Parts: sequence; structure tokens; C-alpha cells
Amino acid sequence: MTDLFEQHTDPFGTVRIRPLDPASDADVIHTWVSEERAAFWGMTGLTRDQVAEIYAHMAGLDTHHAHLVTLDGTPAALFQTYEPAADRVGECYDVLPGDLGVHVLLAPAGPAGPRPGWSSALLTAMATYALRILDRRRLVVDPDVRNTRAIARFERQGFVRGPEVVLPEVDLPDVYLPEKHAQLAFLDRSVAFPGD
Repeated sequence: MTDLFEQHTDPFGTVRIRPLDPASDADVIHTWVSEERAAFWGMTGLTRDQVAEIYAHMAGLDTHHAHLVTLDGTPAALFQTYEPAADRVGECYDVLPGDLGVHVLLAPAGPAGPRPGWSSALLTAMATYALRILDRRRLVVDPDVRNTRAIARFERQGFVRGPEVVLPEVDLPDVYLPEKHAQLAFLDRSVAFPGD
């Protein structure tokens, strides 16, 4: 698949973002979402084929997109973008022109263990793609209120907490999402990239 974005992150290497391939990337994504640390992602207990089906469905949407982020060719994160007005989060806050919703699932630490500064560098690359390449004004995230590690990580990245909200249950033929108590947080382009 063709890369959508590439950025060198010193001293870590080259980050690339490309569309997720539901078939060929299903093994790695299934491994990540099956881990206990990914419980808030809501896909633990699903089979590889179920995970592939979910992302095949998403690949057919114009409003929601899944991406695989790699570091020097090694899978590093699952990065999803979506139009908030076409998502249940749009029922919970006033969506502004230029808003883009994002979900991020980082790969587990490699054999060498955690690398200080890596999460920040990776999130900066994803924010660069979303805000500059996609030309958006503001990012919105909606982690589960119990996911304090993710909330703190987003705040360190410059996101500002918004309200706690309850995302309504979605029960459609192709999609089921249970009700979710979420902490909204926002990152303005002017904060992420002063002078833009």
C-alpha cells in the first residue's frame, strides 16, 4: 500500500502512515487488540477474522479511516481518523468546522523495552499528518474515563480536557458499540504547531 505520510523522528527513525489493509494487517492488529492493555479498545475476545471484518467494513466508509503506522517498516501503531459529525461523539459536543476525531493504539514495547520520548514522537507525527497534511484545525479524542494513562498521555501532548460525556450505544447491522463513558480532549492546530 502507498504511504500517505513520512516523517523522520530523530533519534528513532522514519515513521510512515499508510491505509490499513484489513486482510494483510489483521494478524498484527488482532495481536494488539487482544492484549489486556488494549481492553479499552473494546476488541478483546474477537477472532482474527472478526477483526479483519471490522476493518474491511471501515475501509468502505468515507467518514472513518484506519491506518497502520510503521517505524522503519515495523508496525508501531493503529491510527484511526473519523469525521466527528458522522460519529456518535458528534452527539456529545459542538462539532466545529475542521474538527477531526482520532483513535490511537500504540504497539507494545519491543524487546528492548520502553524508549523514552518515543510515544511523544509518534503522536507528533500522527498530529502532523492529521493537522497539516489533512489540513484540519482541531483534533478530538474520546478515551474511556477509566483509561487514565491515555488521558495523561494526550495531555502531555498538548490536548486540553473537555467534558466527560456518555457516548450512546450504537446497534446497527454492521456495527455494535456499547455505551461508553468518555473523557473528551482537544488539540488545536495553533497549540500543536504555533505559527501555522
